[in-house]
Amino acid sequence: MEHSGLTPLRIGGFEASLPIIQGGMGVGISLSSLASAIANEGGVGTIAAVGIGMFEPDIYTNFIEANVRALKKEIRKARAKTKGLLAVNIMVAMTNYAEMVKAAIEEKIDFIISGAGLPLDMPKHLQEGCHTKLVPIVSSGRAAAILCKRWLDKYNYAPDAVVVEGPLAGGHLGFKPEEIGDPGHSLEKLIPEVVDTARAFEARAGKQIPVIAAGGIYTGADILKFEKLGASGVQMATRFVTTIECDASEAFKQSYINAREEDLTIIKSPVGLPGRAIRNSFIEAVEAGDKTPFKCPYHCIITCDYQKAPYCIALALVNAQRGNLAGGFAFAGANAYRAKEIISVKQTVDAIRREYMEAAR
Repeated sequence: MEHSGLTPLRIGGFEASLPIIQGGMGVGISLSSLASAIANEGGVGTIAAVGIGMFEPDIYTNFIEANVRALKKEIRKARAKTKGLLAVNIMVAMTNYAEMVKAAIEEKIDFIISGAGLPLDMPKHLQEGCHTKLVPIVSSGRAAAILCKRWLDKYNYAPDAVVVEGPLAGGHLGFKPEEIGDPGHSLEKLIPEVVDTARAFEARAGKQIPVIAAGGIYTGADILKFEKLGASGVQMATRFVTTIECDASEAFKQSYINAREEDLTIIKSPVGLPGRAIRNSFIEAVEAGDKTPFKCPYHCIITCDYQKAPYCIALALVNAQRGNLAGGFAFAGANAYRAKEIISVKQTVDAIRREYMEAAR
């Protein structure tokens, strides 16, 4: 194989020859099909845990067990298709967070990636000699410092890597609405800050803490740019939506291809966070004040004010995943409009490698 130029990503004894973690996309956008395809290309494939039990028959009556069962099933399906590295993305804001973390560890997942809140107590779920490595998502150097200090003080454990997600990411964002367009919160500014923070804790941790850049990373040239700023690898999600192997419906993928740059919009999610999505008739109806009445049998996200919410975000995302975009919408990163065609994961990774080499010349 010719030298791709990309430096492998090493996290806690694991090595990804392709320094890309595929970002977790819920509900149901990145499951075993996409995750195993990325892992087979040498990257880290990620299953999104949020709402994963939506397709189980007892989801309304048995929320926790249905989700745990679905997560274990999906990890096993991915493992059957790859010998590569796999992760599960578990949002801290999920009401069943602890159960999902335990289930992923029981299945010996390689990495748990965790954001949407600071996972301050994640190490408590690890047992001695545990296979799974822990990778929190932060949105500032300050958050990284708080987290590293807390983990080391309380559990004598440091993060195995840290993902820094900037404001150009898709889906729920860890920023206030006014911070999203502020250059002071750009990923270019955040990466060096978090790299400095990680270095400051490495001696005490007795291990390296690689920093992974995320949010708006779309090309091989982007990977090179963030490597030069100190990142050891990147997390990419949006670019992999328009692949054959992505677990979303054709209509969902097509919404990316049809999107123009001005269609990417920041919405106010019922869970109390801003989110980036592709504007459509559903979003316009919500903005016009229309409400979609719903019953909430399980309250899946801690911060969701489901009694006042104009619609159920879990249902809207499931509808979109299934191709019913009249009843929901697609979350997407800032570069989604750049998608031109649906190709395989292998073709996508080959293109990223070419872009990296061209930028490195």
